Amino acid sequence: MELDGKVAVVTGGTRGVGAGIAGAFAQAGAEVVVCARRPPEVPLPGTEFVPLDVRDPGAVGRLFAGLPRVDVLVNNAGGAPHRLLTEAGPDRHARVVELNLLAPLTVSLAAYDRLRRARGSIVMIGSVSGGRPSPGTAAYGAAKAGLESLARSMAVEWAPDVRVNTLVVGMVRTERSHLHYGDRDGVDAVARTVPLGRLAEPSDVGSAAVFLASRAAAYISGASLLVHGGGERPVFLDAATADHTQAADKATAGHPTVAHEES
Repeated sequence: MELDGKVAVVTGGTRGVGAGIAGAFAQAGAEVVVCARRPPEVPLPGTEFVPLDVRDPGAVGRLFAGLPRVDVLVNNAGGAPHRLLTEAGPDRHARVVELNLLAPLTVSLAAYDRLRRARGSIVMIGSVSGGRPSPGTAAYGAAKAGLESLARSMAVEWAPDVRVNTLVVGMVRTERSHLHYGDRDGVDAVARTVPLGRLAEPSDVGSAAVFLASRAAAYISGASLLVHGGGERPVFLDAATADHTQAADKATAGHPTVAHEES
């Protein structure tokens, strides 16, 4: 999955998941341009920082006009504070949708000509919040659901020149995890709800993004790849009082074991 000589642009690439993605592309040999409103607190090796507000179409257009080549675009910039629907006005929710849905469209359109010439790839950074209820971040969840739909339509409209895929990301351990999950005990407790037993690291998301941008994924477009450690254990399993072991024993009593043969 080497990307030697490729140019990758990562929005929101200065911290957290974005920094993990930028680092993975740099390790894969790509020239990486990271964009955000503020520079990284710690320099990211192998990357070039460009200040950018992805909600500003003029600034986005000027950025890509100044890049001679773009092979990969990772639309990672996004996020939302925890806010119940009734605790904010429509304008605040609209800003969340603007950042998480409209801005990736703006950036993708600005990058399209260069991506088409390079027969490149777009990776959208989606969220499991787009596929389940997202109380406290409802507008964010709705925007991420829209982002997956947008990516599938783009994959059809822009084929065969540009591949477009989505990473559907679950819970990730970052420098801001405490804002969502609490102290260390809280983070550890949340991690135990994941089937794989831990939160994702930013590098896990980065590796998946590199895969989708690489030749190894040359025939993958319009897809949504789950990066969530197996998802969430159904809560009814912990609430149920049935002894499933005894029930299974009774159900199979008297029945011989069936051997399956391969033809």
